[in-house]
Amino acid sequence: MPARSTFIHLAGRAGILFGALFVVSVLLAAIPGHRAPAATVQEAQQSSASPSQESQPMDHGSMPGMDIDDAKANEAHAVHDMTPGHMDAHSLHMHVTAMRPQTPEDAARANEIVKQLRASIEKYKDYHVALNDGYKIFLPNLPQPEYHFTNYVNGFLEAFSFDPARPTSLLYKKTSDGYELVGAMYTMPKRATEEQLNARVPLSVAMWHLHTNLCMPQKGQFRNADWTKFGLKGSIATEEACDAADGRFQPIIFGWMVHVYPYEDSADKIFAMHHHD
Repeated sequence: MPARSTFIHLAGRAGILFGALFVVSVLLAAIPGHRAPAATVQEAQQSSASPSQESQPMDHGSMPGMDIDDAKANEAHAVHDMTPGHMDAHSLHMHVTAMRPQTPEDAARANEIVKQLRASIEKYKDYHVALNDGYKIFLPNLPQPEYHFTNYVNGFLEAFSFDPARPTSLLYKKTSDGYELVGAMYTMPKRATEEQLNARVPLSVAMWHLHTNLCMPQKGQFRNADWTKFGLKGSIATEEACDAADGRFQPIIFGWMVHVYPYEDSADKIFAMHHHD
């Protein structure tokens, strides 16, 4: 019957959408949130609990091995390792791909990525358009060097295919009257190989990064935890040391990420880990 067929069709589409949004929490890369080393987990949680009307916080409650408090703490700390002055490629909690020798084919492919990205995000120079198109601001109330506006559907699709015109996140600088668009971020699941990363954005022009070796305190101990030892800024980086501290060890969290700043004037700035002021 036509009515029944229409109902089944709509129900199927709705099921796919809700399924995609659920899986995003597992596959999507971490969205950074905070720069200041002195920030506490409690501050991150309070800011996440009261976002502006233009933002919806990420829900990582279904991420394997992590509860919602873990997710908030890690997202609030992740950006610290990516800000100027903290870009040590040998960070305890960050794995960065090694730069490969560049070929003419790599350079041409990188140029095409930048060309397509710049054209596709031009309309998002007005950040209101990004919000209307489904991008969500992560932790707008916390000071950040860059604010990530994330499209979770794009993040889900990035796990299966690559479209330079479809970034997972848009990167903005805070201004006195809003946000200034400076770049974008692509993501891949943490299981991706370096060859798969290279097939998307060449490893001869860009460094993909992955957050690793995380030790979290036991549930219920966040308020009194020693954050010089725990979390993405902590000194603990091995499972043995984490066990000795009565923590919970995660060898890899979130997924692969790479930033692209298409409005810059040189390749080293376009494919940098952070925006050059």
